[in-house]
Amino acid sequence: MKINIVGRQLNVWDEMKLIIENKLAKLDKYFNDECNATVTLSSKHNQKCLEITIVSSGTIFRSEVEDETFRNALDRAVYLIERQIRKNKTRLAKRLRSGAFDNGIIDTGEDFEEESEFKIRRKSFALKPMSVEEAIMQMNLIEHEFFVFKDDKTEEVCVVYKRKDGDYGLIETQA
Repeated sequence: MKINIVGRQLNVWDEMKLIIENKLAKLDKYFNDECNATVTLSSKHNQKCLEITIVSSGTIFRSEVEDETFRNALDRAVYLIERQIRKNKTRLAKRLRSGAFDNGIIDTGEDFEEESEFKIRRKSFALKPMSVEEAIMQMNLIEHEFFVFKDDKTEEVCVVYKRKDGDYGLIETQA
C-alpha cells in the first residue's frame, strides 16, 4: 500500500508518520500493492481530526475521526475502515487482495454482523431545472440531507447535500 500523509496547516512529525505507516500496515492483508492511502491530519476547535481514504481497485474506503489526540483518532479511523471491510466481506472479496480473508480477520474482540442484503426503498420523481440556491432551499424545506436536481444553467443532473460542518456541498455529474 502506498501511503501519502498530509498535514493541513500543521507539520506532521516523523514519529507520527511512522506510527501511521505501522498502523495502516495491519490493513495490507486486504489490499494489493497498487492500493493508495491518503491520511490527512488537521486541527479544528481544539480537536485533532484524522481522515483516511483508501482507494483499491476502484473502491473507496473512508473514515474521518475527531479526538483529543491524533493517536486516538488514528486507532478509531483504522477500526472504522476494518469495520467497513468486515460488514461487506462477501461483496468485497472479489475486489480486495486474493486470499484477503483466508487467514481470518484481525480480531478486535467485537463481533461484526455482515450485511446480507441492501434494503432499497425506490423513489422516482421528475427533475425540475433549478438553481443551486433553490435546490438547497428545497432540500431544507423537506428536511433531507441531500437533494437531486437538474441545474438550470448546465442542464446536468446535480446533487446538493448538507455537510457535517454545517456547510453545503454540490456534486456535479460529467457526461
